[in-house]
Amino acid sequence: MGGMTTTLDAPAEAPVRNTKPRKRIGFHGLMMTPGTALLALLSVIPLVTITAMSFSRVRLLGGVVFDNVGLTYWARLFGDLDLWVQWLRTIAFFVLTVGLEMLLGLGFALCLWKLVRARNLLLTLFLLPMFVAPVIVGLLGRFLTDSTFGLYTWLLGLVGYHGDILGGGTSAFLAVVAMDVWEWTPLITLVVLAGLTAVPQSIREAAALDGANGWQTFRHVLLPSISGVLLVALLIRSMDAIRYFDIISVTTNGGPADATKTVPIRLYETAFRFFDLGYAAVIGLVMLVVTILIARAFVRVLDRKGLTR
Repeated sequence: MGGMTTTLDAPAEAPVRNTKPRKRIGFHGLMMTPGTALLALLSVIPLVTITAMSFSRVRLLGGVVFDNVGLTYWARLFGDLDLWVQWLRTIAFFVLTVGLEMLLGLGFALCLWKLVRARNLLLTLFLLPMFVAPVIVGLLGRFLTDSTFGLYTWLLGLVGYHGDILGGGTSAFLAVVAMDVWEWTPLITLVVLAGLTAVPQSIREAAALDGANGWQTFRHVLLPSISGVLLVALLIRSMDAIRYFDIISVTTNGGPADATKTVPIRLYETAFRFFDLGYAAVIGLVMLVVTILIARAFVRVLDRKGLTR
């Protein structure tokens, strides 16, 4: 009124709130929760049980009883020279099988990729060994290498080799390696062929316009483009080869004279032949750690290439 002036207080500023949306599980997460919890339960319980077994002497008569023995089995592990030799044999089997499968799979994939006609038919025939159970592959290899009526024995006899393939240490080891390579090379071929098919044609045409020959195109264009696919294929086979059991068990069962006895065969014998379950648990845990380390190494390489994002 009149000359009276009124001053209105400025409204106080509202406190700044964190408007970052909270992460919620969502519908898909809720639907996956029961299955994930069950899978975790089925993984945690055996792991805890095996860990407890590695510190115990397990008795089966009158019910399962764990008698605590401390670090006895772990100390025995470091003094078991036979087991360390078997680890070296396992690594040799791993390197030979995975290395040959990667080389042959890459070569066969390139050959199939270059085909224009009948590619699907040849690929179907080529993938047949992969669909055969490893036990059947072992039985088939055992008959083919039999010293009396085996086809491969007869073929090797034509070139001057008359020994027993599965009866000699080196020949038996190479035989089980060849059986594994025969079965799983098609898997590597299929994975690599999928990677080659995904390479853009424009990149290959640009390399051809720049004057690159076939080897240069493969080395500088195709190989970098499929490096991630090769690493994934290598990871898949590495995880399986380090704990391979079926073919060796059916054909030689670790013989002759332990020439093909790998760590999985030793683990089976320790647990189910001698019923030394505590020491078998130690061997199994070491195998688990080695497998995890191999997987982590490959995942780091893939992450470095930005392929896991």
